[in-house]
Amino acid sequence: MPRPNINDLIAFLAVARERSFTRAAAQLGVSQSALSHTIRGLEERLGLRLLTRTTRSVAPTEAGERLLRNVGPHFDDIDAEIDALSELKEKPSGTIRINSSEHAAETLLWPKLAEFLLHYPDVKVEIWADYVLSDIVAERFDAGVRLGEQVAKDMVAVRIGPDERFVVVGSPAYLADRARPLHPEDLLAHRCINLRLPTLGGLYAWEFEKDGHELKVRVEGQLIFNQLGPILKAALASFGLAFLPVELVRPHIAAGRLIELLSDWTPPFPGYHLYYPSRRQTSPAFALLVEALRHRD
Repeated sequence: MPRPNINDLIAFLAVARERSFTRAAAQLGVSQSALSHTIRGLEERLGLRLLTRTTRSVAPTEAGERLLRNVGPHFDDIDAEIDALSELKEKPSGTIRINSSEHAAETLLWPKLAEFLLHYPDVKVEIWADYVLSDIVAERFDAGVRLGEQVAKDMVAVRIGPDERFVVVGSPAYLADRARPLHPEDLLAHRCINLRLPTLGGLYAWEFEKDGHELKVRVEGQLIFNQLGPILKAALASFGLAFLPVELVRPHIAAGRLIELLSDWTPPFPGYHLYYPSRRQTSPAFALLVEALRHRD
């Protein structure tokens, strides 16, 4: 069997990981037609179909999955070692890709990155903010940011923020002619603004705890969002109760625009952590960024 060209394998990995010829072509800096021709040539030399193509999607075949699973990590290791060579240069450089939630990106990453990037102009940082619990290795992120309880045990985790606390809030206008909830189950009688979690495709169940008793409540309401910002705006506009990070709503509570509810049911919990694979070869730029983000009491 003819030996595949390394560039052909790189092209295949890009398409298999992106599940799209369009995105893979943009990533590789080639045309879609050239990329398609490369993949067809690789399949012909191997005598195997590696990708299943439809008008809407691209997915690896069984052979493609095996190649992606067994060959992909070796290319990642090569990339990591090449990135690590930047330590031989006078200035740290390179691109660092981070997957984060919207809230953590705005409240923790950006304030620290703004100062960090001024000191290291040759370092580039890409932040992908969403609420999908992505596989950072498969998606080729250098690191992820999630709450402490969401980080897998096989990852290196570095605390980058204080303990977090979510609170139930409502506007004075919304609560004017309604009984305030005294127990989490009282929320079932209220209009609540929901958050949809894309990983599971379902609505987030509001989580409460008191005296060691944990309780989840699936609330109902007219509005569902997949980001926290619109939820806050809807709560301020009196469309219902919201369950949001206390840092996000504290100014509005202090100004009287929102009222905190069920405070005895919402204790703090472990805050945000930066996490990455334990086998990752850390470049000088990445190591400096970790230290810049590390939380210090």
